[in-house]
Amino acid sequence: MCQHQPPCPSADSADRESARLVAHHPEQGWSLLCNGVVLFEDTGELLPDGQVIAPHRPLGTGLMTAA
Repeated sequence: MCQHQPPCPSADSADRESARLVAHHPEQGWSLLCNGVVLFEDTGELLPDGQVIAPHRPLGTGLMTAA
């Protein structure tokens, strides 16, 4: 699928999110990557085979309060 050199990571690799953008629609909250992954603004993903990856935001950010 990817014509880039070096090729983008495949949809089943751990670094799949580093593939190049093919389409970006921030007003709708999603982007299509070169490897066929649909990346959502909430950090969820839809893989080309239909597998859903749940959002994976870092936990605990912005929850600290001063005493």
